[in-house]
Amino acid sequence: MNTTPGWNKPIYRVPIGKAITLEGNLNIPAQPRGVILFAHGSGSSRHSPRNQFVAHTLYDAGLATLLIDLLTLQEEAEDRYTGHLRFNIDLLSERVVAATDWLTEHPETRSLKIGYFGASTGAAAALAAAAERAQVVGAIVSRGGRPDLAHSSLARVLAPTLLIIGSRDTKVLALNRQAASLLKCEKRIEIVEGATHLFEESGALDQVAQLASQWFAHYLTS
Repeated sequence: MNTTPGWNKPIYRVPIGKAITLEGNLNIPAQPRGVILFAHGSGSSRHSPRNQFVAHTLYDAGLATLLIDLLTLQEEAEDRYTGHLRFNIDLLSERVVAATDWLTEHPETRSLKIGYFGASTGAAAALAAAAERAQVVGAIVSRGGRPDLAHSSLARVLAPTLLIIGSRDTKVLALNRQAASLLKCEKRIEIVEGATHLFEESGALDQVAQLASQWFAHYLTS
């Protein structure tokens, strides 16, 4: 349960081009050490308990967080039936890029280094966006991600990248190892023993949050 006063109450409308705006929650601690943009995965949202848990851990570590829905309400409703938008990495990465540009212009975050936290297909969107905004993205963490879906962008990613996978998520683990071989940046694979794809096992998500916190603290504040 998040008990920090004011947590997730600041709602911003982030413009995506001329016709679309997306809602996001921007939480900024005192003296932030960086800002982390969350790119959620298949069928998820900024209200995902898993993303909320990780975001709160990062916030407690002195990092600002922006949790944003990459699809509009109408698109989310459509995607529940078709499932095609959640795998449209070009669309999702364009929106991560737009949210990144918003952070570089927003008065409270424009001086902060930016990190990406991506989950599932959101990890591919984050990596593709990082290739497009290589000069402003300082670190990336993927949780149970599908970096293989960003295959054409992987060689252009410059930000140090941490891939976190559960040991029992064997298919995704294999895909992460393949993707890691294409990354030219500093990279590391962390395997959470006993964890499945959603890290629902006791203590598994806490390990993810701690690994992410350490990675961002090192690369965004050094």
